[in-house]
Amino acid sequence: MVDDYRRIDRRTFAIGLMAALAACNKSQKSEAAMPGMHTAPRPTLPAPSPVATSFWNAWRTHFLAPEGRVVDTGNGDISHSEGQSYGLLLAYQAGERDTFTRIAEWTEANLARRDMALYGWRWEPAARAMTDTNNATDGDIVIAWALALAGERWNEPRWTERAREVRAAIRKHCVITRYNRQLLIPGLQGFVEDAGVTLNPSYFVWPALDQFAKADGMATWGRVIRDSEDLLRLSRFGRHDLPCDWIRVTGTRSVAPAPDKPPRFGYDAIRVALWGAQGNRTDLTAPVASYWRSCLAQHRPIPAWIDVVSGQEADYALSNGGAAIAGRLLGTAYPTQLSNDYFAASQQMLAQV
Repeated sequence: MVDDYRRIDRRTFAIGLMAALAACNKSQKSEAAMPGMHTAPRPTLPAPSPVATSFWNAWRTHFLAPEGRVVDTGNGDISHSEGQSYGLLLAYQAGERDTFTRIAEWTEANLARRDMALYGWRWEPAARAMTDTNNATDGDIVIAWALALAGERWNEPRWTERAREVRAAIRKHCVITRYNRQLLIPGLQGFVEDAGVTLNPSYFVWPALDQFAKADGMATWGRVIRDSEDLLRLSRFGRHDLPCDWIRVTGTRSVAPAPDKPPRFGYDAIRVALWGAQGNRTDLTAPVASYWRSCLAQHRPIPAWIDVVSGQEADYALSNGGAAIAGRLLGTAYPTQLSNDYFAASQQMLAQV
């Protein structure tokens, strides 16, 4: 079922955002001017708006169990590294150290692999155990990003160190050299074949990768970032030049929709717009923005997906989560009601990070 939403006053939203940013900048300048200060101030965030606070309270109530397990209500109430990573990032954004701690501790106790500093993808409540030990690289990336942010903000060395370990494991196990490129593969198993390598463009979490490069140096992450950017530029298919959920790389400049998956700009690829907007990659998100604007110019809802080969579009609109990402990218209205679906609600929350 497609979520309905009301439009908010864009001018009011913009004024509130400018005021929050101004307050944050004033606070940072005041701290920098204090005599005797020899270290950079710890990260500070603007106070969340009433809407953001109410969304966070609702998200936490509906999708976070007391022990720190993020529950995927649309997928049999399982938990996975993606959900845990989102929970960590959102708890950090909300400034709730206790909530962050509970999520981090549950994640380490139930999803952390023992052979390397990565996380198994799936935990099932019926088994009370991890049932899929293969990792999801995007979950690992966001976990490492959130841990690094929290370690710095709350001066917690164990989180900073764990973030470093996870980054090193991602670099060692989830980046391969093929076709004269550094390819960020989606997981340890199931994506690399002699005939080609399957990638997911939405796993390129630009703000996290930029943080990795800042922490470890461009010598470690620069090539990975540049090649991932270039591959996304090559992943422009159909008359709208859109990326699709999964691509197959068969040469340095040979990129096509993955042949064993629907060639859709859909539920995965929509995060290309999310991470691109957050990571200031406007050149990479430009085709998506152009397509979405064309839909709005025609006074029709943005479809939930489009087949980049045939041009067929879904006969239903974006969820509230997708609408929030479109709002972030285009500077248009955000939905004002949080979805009751885990994935859509998480997209809504992440669009405001």
